[in-house]
Amino acid sequence: MIPIECYFALSALLFFIGVYGFVTRRNLIAMLISVELVLNAVDINFAAVNRLLYPQGMEGMFMTLFVIGVAAAESAVAIAIIINVYRNFRSDRVDSIKNMKW
Repeated sequence: MIPIECYFALSALLFFIGVYGFVTRRNLIAMLISVELVLNAVDINFAAVNRLLYPQGMEGMFMTLFVIGVAAAESAVAIAIIINVYRNFRSDRVDSIKNMKW
């Protein structure tokens, strides 16, 4: 059996890699992937805390499924926005969309 601390360490590592990737990247796709890493870290944390506090309960697993569904919807919307930005500006860099007019 894997100790619960390993799950927390993996979750923290994924979270900080995702935050670092989001802050340092200027490509919209790379930023979206970084956000997905953060959401996966949250999913691992929900499942680990559920096993720690309520070994027989399924609340953490249901919350994980809910977060996965929200992440899928968020990814679909974000990819649609990125495609439209690319069509208009011919670039997927954050710097290129700073010129948008109101």
